[in-house]
Amino acid sequence: MSYIENMGINAKLASKELNKLDTRTKNKILLEIADNLENKKELIKSENEKDLIAGREKGLTSAFLDRLTLNDNRIAGMVEGVRQIAKFADPIGEIEKGFRHENGMEIKKVRVPLGVIAMIYESRPNVTIDAAALCLKAGNSIILRGGTDAIYSNVVLANIIKEVLINNKLEFAVQLVEKPEREYINQLISLDKYIDVIIPRGGRGLKKAIMDNATIPVIETGAGLCHTYIDKFADLNKVKDIVVNAKVQRPGVCNAMETLLIHKDLLQEVLPNLSKELRALRVELRACKECLPFVQDGILASDKDWDTEYLDLILSIKAVNSLDEAIEHINKYSTMHSEAIITESLENANIFTRDIDSACIYVNASTRFTDGGEFGFGGEIGISTQKLHARGPMGIRELTTLKYVIVGNGQIRG
Repeated sequence: MSYIENMGINAKLASKELNKLDTRTKNKILLEIADNLENKKELIKSENEKDLIAGREKGLTSAFLDRLTLNDNRIAGMVEGVRQIAKFADPIGEIEKGFRHENGMEIKKVRVPLGVIAMIYESRPNVTIDAAALCLKAGNSIILRGGTDAIYSNVVLANIIKEVLINNKLEFAVQLVEKPEREYINQLISLDKYIDVIIPRGGRGLKKAIMDNATIPVIETGAGLCHTYIDKFADLNKVKDIVVNAKVQRPGVCNAMETLLIHKDLLQEVLPNLSKELRALRVELRACKECLPFVQDGILASDKDWDTEYLDLILSIKAVNSLDEAIEHINKYSTMHSEAIITESLENANIFTRDIDSACIYVNASTRFTDGGEFGFGGEIGISTQKLHARGPMGIRELTTLKYVIVGNGQIRG
């Protein structure tokens, strides 16, 4: 029996045990995990530093290293996130709909766990905790395969969870693939005998490889080529704060803006001061030929820039002639994650929110709000950029499905 197959078997068995747990028991386990994380904060930081040292030696970007870092505040955030998840309503067992058949049978539509989830994700170790906690609350077992650049961090976090699960006789409810070889991903995504759904979270290349080869249903998440459009009718007092926040606050995450579109009538009025602000914050600016004369220290953008998720302090800037042109550009290049318009025109805002085909559409706000915590879900397992079975930030309810329960009294169909 192979390493991955053994994990699948154990995960399937664990999912059956999880399905038997009541809400109180699941919450107790989550609170114990939170306490264990808090108590082992120094160990977590020590192991995380090993990943950071290796990352610096490899020459990883500052944005990538930021994504990888676990400091006191981020560990406290993980702990609080788990505690929030424990407080959330348990969707399992909810009756979504119930009715009585004309022959007297009672037919109920009941919410149940998905079963076994495999999560393949980038080098963001906090995802290990968010994904595990959400799956446990929703009654799912999970197999985690994080980015190899976060291996020390992921191992220590998984072991902290495992200690609690062993004490609760659920050792295999959360498992981490610790072997870095790519072949184990290929085995994982074809383990349809035991795994119910794959959730890949990361760049386009990783997701395409999984989508092309998986024999298991996939929920596509993560890639965020996000846009902000400064409309002709924008309140210019709002522009700087929204644009700078969307690009600079955490450039290495999927809800950071990558392309700024601006109405041609505003180039001279907006771009000189805005680009000066962005350059002061070390943002590299790649502008189209119409924008370039108004951009401080800009370089000419290529067609490839419109199709690139930088995950770094790099921003592409393009002039458009109209709202329709902005919408056309976004729908052509977007990864269907998050897009924003800055405008005081209610008509233009309504057209933008109607015609943009992405999961989250913002009017006069930063795309950085696309997040399970900000949307009230606690942690999130990812941002779904597809339309089935979930869309946008995926919390507890998005990790469940439905089944029908029919209760009769001897009825047969004639």
